[in-house]
Amino acid sequence: MSIAAGSDMELYQLDCIMHEPCADQGWLYMAETPDLPGCRAWGETAASALSELTVVAEQFILSYRERGKPLPEGIIRSQTGT
Repeated sequence: MSIAAGSDMELYQLDCIMHEPCADQGWLYMAETPDLPGCRAWGETAASALSELTVVAEQFILSYRERGKPLPEGIIRSQTGT
């Protein structure tokens, strides 16, 4: 999954885990990225869960930056256009 975050539009490559619908998740797909603890999103389809996770992960990254915290080591960053 690729995330563009911030005014400088840095591109982040994040691993994503997709969980099949089950009773514990309200019969929704759940997508999460293990490199951002707690970063999860749900959707009626796998595509909608992944789309929502992209938005949530961008907000996580922006929150880290706004608080001056370093990003977790597992995130691989590359500059756009490379």
